[in-house]
Amino acid sequence: RLLPQQRYLHTERAEVSALERKRNVLCCLITRILKVEKQLHMDSLVFRVIDACQKGQLGPGVQFLSFCCHSVDVLSCILHLLNQGYLQRQEGRPHVLEY
Repeated sequence: RLLPQQRYLHTERAEVSALERKRNVLCCLITRILKVEKQLHMDSLVFRVIDACQKGQLGPGVQFLSFCCHSVDVLSCILHLLNQGYLQRQEGRPHVLEY
């Protein structure tokens, strides 16, 4: 009864929720770019995603007051999508991704 309320739990949940939304936005952006291009070099894809984030071109209905992403964020999402089976690598050229 004398212990103070644990407010950090609410803060951690909010941070996790923000990170999940960021990952979802990046994954959607990656798949949207690859749907149009069909195949793209990984470096080019990372550049296009970061460029779209900086320009605020995150997609219809997506609004963030401040949304910055780094190459590590994008590469992490690419690996996640590869593991989920949404993206594939070309046989002889593993740096080229296909949707």
